[in-house]
Amino acid sequence: MKQAILDYLLTIPKWKVTTYKNIWLKFSVHPRKVSQTMRYNKFPEIYPCYKVISANWKISWYNLKRWVEEKIEKLQKDWVEIINWVIDKKFIV
Repeated sequence: MKQAILDYLLTIPKWKVTTYKNIWLKFSVHPRKVSQTMRYNKFPEIYPCYKVISANWKISWYNLKRWVEEKIEKLQKDWVEIINWVIDKKFIV
């Protein structure tokens, strides 16, 4: 299941993101399974875990402050608009 979740990340268009909730509903897995899959992603340069956000569309603190800043930078490079740490719903798949 972990690999299926990571492979799903590859199908998300450059200008879109998804939520943890969308993934656990799609794969019928416990939400913690999704978060662990993102957390232990050994190849973030291949599997874009930065494209997964909270169900309330906010960029949440996950680990270190710098990690969140990097996530925002990557999303902005993907043309995803972020205002006050919130992503517009038009960018959600």
